[in-house]
Amino acid sequence: MSGQQILMIVGDFGEDYEIMVPFQALQAVGHEVHAVCPEREEGETVKTAIHDFRGDQTYLEERGHDFELTATFDEIDPADYDALVVPGGRAPEYLRTYDEVLDAVRHFFEADKPVASLCHGPQILAAAGVLDGYEMTAYPAVQPEVEAAGCSWVDEVTTDGNLVTAQAWPDHPEWLAQFLDLLGTEIQHGQPATADD
Repeated sequence: MSGQQILMIVGDFGEDYEIMVPFQALQAVGHEVHAVCPEREEGETVKTAIHDFRGDQTYLEERGHDFELTATFDEIDPADYDALVVPGGRAPEYLRTYDEVLDAVRHFFEADKPVASLCHGPQILAAAGVLDGYEMTAYPAVQPEVEAAGCSWVDEVTTDGNLVTAQAWPDHPEWLAQFLDLLGTEIQHGQPATADD
């Protein structure tokens, strides 16, 4: 299988691990990932935040990295992409106010293309009006919002049709594995092949 074109929508103070890990993991298995942000151009950066879970009532937030965008939002056409990734963090609460972000998200659902979202990312999906009838999960504090958008809530990483959802970055292994299955990506387990094989 040849690599696919994947769009990732990010913004300032998106969750660091939820941007960096899928961005690099998808590239590692041969996909091309275009990370975009409204009002920013290719080569510019967004600031990330690290959310840690230390037994408090909610997560602790610390400053993360500067993440470099690989494409310009105003120049992309969602129809050119095979799949979409919507990370979490604080960015979704304001990214969902951009009509162009919501229009891009709607394209992937209307075309039944694979979508992976986790943590607060589903806030964007809820605002786009695409969750009705889905079984899904998100960061637990987002449960009322996504249920109000018409979904059925579950407490685990879930694939329903074209949508893969998880609660937060500790779910990465299972979330990414289910997304790769949707993409049709074959992963070789065990020892890599050698010239003698």
